[in-house]
Amino acid sequence: MTESETFAERLKKATWSDHEEAENTAYLDALMSGRVSREGYGEMVAQHYFAYVALEEAGRALTGDPVAGPFVTPELERVPSLEADLEELYGKDWRDRITPSKSTSTYVARINQIADWPGGFIAHHYTRYLGDLSGGQVIRKVAERTYGFDGSAGARFYDFTGISDLKAFKESYRDRLNALDLDEVQARRVIAETVLAYQLNTEVLVEIGKRLPDYLVA
Repeated sequence: MTESETFAERLKKATWSDHEEAENTAYLDALMSGRVSREGYGEMVAQHYFAYVALEEAGRALTGDPVAGPFVTPELERVPSLEADLEELYGKDWRDRITPSKSTSTYVARINQIADWPGGFIAHHYTRYLGDLSGGQVIRKVAERTYGFDGSAGARFYDFTGISDLKAFKESYRDRLNALDLDEVQARRVIAETVLAYQLNTEVLVEIGKRLPDYLVA
């Protein structure tokens, strides 16, 4: 680390290879090229749902926390959008038709395990929401084009209507990261948890990818 390197820059550098690994999974590669069926896309949305329920429950419990509280903002919450998307993809009985995969269950268990550690919550929060605000916007366009979603539901998960300027919001988010009062031991611990969060996310995509032959369209 250089003397002038910010905490946000350290996080980005430490997770860059994991970020690229997630983007290069067989499942995401097929999805981005429009070769995944609507059912296969729905499976990813379903797995996201279980993770975000856990993450946002943890966030509500930490709303008043001086460390984690500034990161808990209503405009980021994804569960209502995911519920709308799942109803579009699976029907009104969607809750009875989806189950967490083994890797998603592991991921959710980890979120629950660190839910009372503000730094750990921030690590998982950063991993998911900064990704949704960045690469997630590309996925949104692909999904809308591939599956013909009209914007009402289907890819609403990636639609942050409460944020008028995504770039400015991400900059303010990084400012919040840089404002964290962490000593070196604490900083390294948060970075390690962020790396783990990326790996857990990738494992979810890899597990979905094991069923890729069932999800590919001709």
